[in-house]
Amino acid sequence: MRVDLSPESVGPGPFYRLLTAVVVPRPIAWVSTLTADGTTANLAPHSFFTVACTDPPVVQFTSVGRKDTLRNVEATREFVVNFAPEPLFEQINATATDFPREEGEFDAVGVAREPSLRVRPPRVAASPVALECTLHATLGLGGSTLVLGRVVHAAVSEDVLVDGHPDIGRLRPLARLGRDEWGTVGEVRDLARIRYRDWPRRPR
Repeated sequence: MRVDLSPESVGPGPFYRLLTAVVVPRPIAWVSTLTADGTTANLAPHSFFTVACTDPPVVQFTSVGRKDTLRNVEATREFVVNFAPEPLFEQINATATDFPREEGEFDAVGVAREPSLRVRPPRVAASPVALECTLHATLGLGGSTLVLGRVVHAAVSEDVLVDGHPDIGRLRPLARLGRDEWGTVGEVRDLARIRYRDWPRRPR
């Protein structure tokens, strides 16, 4: 037996909670931006996040509603996606607080910052990876906005590299689940893709 649900019958709120409970785990874009006048640095987690294109490198996140992050990106056309690691769990969660627009999360939460190389918004100093982005495009979808950012620079801590490649055991990424639940990396399995020429043939 299955329970059948439609967006029209249950409403947007319950269906949102369903989607966020079953589209899991979701990586977190910890996005830093600046206000148009450059006086306030905003920092907020967004869990509708992924890679949109590899050549050119483009990442995407979705703003559910018109939040400070979206307003700043539209005004300045720049942002930084900071990697969200397990040791910064409480700070990441705290930056989701609905602070007033004039109160920046870096200062309110006590998150140390460092200058970016190619864009104006600062990076999170303790984050092991920062993707500096310029705005490629936005797409309005109902009450949400898809933000596409071209990655113009990546800054990776040497501490998370093994043989020059980011190591999952050192990155320790956080993920969002349903409700107020968060996830961490558990068992990691290594399995290469099978090329068609190596696909086992069944006897006819």
